[in-house]
Order: sequence, then C-alpha cells, then structure tokens
Amino acid sequence: SDVYKRQVFIATRHDSHSRLVCAALEAGKHVFVEKPLALSPDELNQVIQAYEATRLAASAPILSIGFNRRFAPHVLKMKALLETVREPKSLIMTVNAGAIPPEHWTQDPRVGGGRIIGEGCHFIDLMRFLVGSAITGVQALAMWRAPGLVTPEDKVTFTLRFADGSFGTVHYLANGHRTFPKERLE
Repeated sequence: SDVYKRQVFIATRHDSHSRLVCAALEAGKHVFVEKPLALSPDELNQVIQAYEATRLAASAPILSIGFNRRFAPHVLKMKALLETVREPKSLIMTVNAGAIPPEHWTQDPRVGGGRIIGEGCHFIDLMRFLVGSAITGVQALAMWRAPGLVTPEDKVTFTLRFADGSFGTVHYLANGHRTFPKERLE
C-alpha cells in the first residue's frame, strides 16, 4: 500500500538523526525517529525548517519522536490523576541509569550527544507530558570532578520550570547501586 511507502523509521546513531529526518521530510515521508531528534540547536533548527516547509502541504508528513515513557500504563494513570489538580505540581524523578564506559559512543558528544541528550531527554518529555504545560526554564548541575570520578556528565541534576508554575527535578545518576530502582517518580 502507498501508506507504507510514505513511512521512514530512523533508529541509527544519534549523530545522523537530524540529517535523515530532514531528508525524509523533504521527500514527503512520515517519520518516526528514535530519540534524540537532534544533538545541537543548529541541527534542531534544520529539522524545524524542513518540517515547516512541508506542514502546509495537502498530505503533510507526520514527524514523531520515540519518547516511550509517556505511554506506560502507570504514567497514563498518573496523568489522569494529575489532571484533576488545578494548582502547580512538583515532580521528582530519580534515574539510576547505571555506568557506561566513557569510550562508549553514547558518551561522545559528537556521536551520541552524551547521556542527558541521548537518554535524559525521556524524562524531560515525561515531565512535560505529566505537567501538561510548556517548559519555561532549566537549571542544571553536574557532579563536580573529583578523584575517581570518570564521567561527571552522566551524573546530573536538572530542574525544569513550567509555564503553569509547576517544577520538576530529575536526578540522573550513573553511579547508583544496582539494588536501587532504575527509575522512580514522585
């Protein structure tokens, strides 16, 4: 069917995502891209331009990014419960990501973007989904370099501020004990 000829799935290394998304959109294809969409503001702007150039067409392509946490049954239940709360919300997400060697491709800022761009983006999307309001500010703090600390960039705390007054903090840590849960949301 023609529907299948118009779809592209991008599940490559992160440094190729924006380029492949732009090419697929320019070819009029619907695109599902594994996260992250882009590694830099320049790449993101290129994707936005490619999308904007096609979105007014009669059969405008759909662009979808592979954020998956928002579709989990427990998250959908949380969303339904939070929608009854009319005042700003406070969320705390602790991610016990586990260590990855510093030479792994995901740790390379040029190829994988680092773990916050490559994986931490799931939790930004999750909080944005649960709060249901635009992000208006970000504060971040990486673990300070110290003897024995190989990769401080994957041990980060960041707080998102939302337009409705809500805020959410993500503790993304790659050095937690394996008996501690991988992901916990309060």
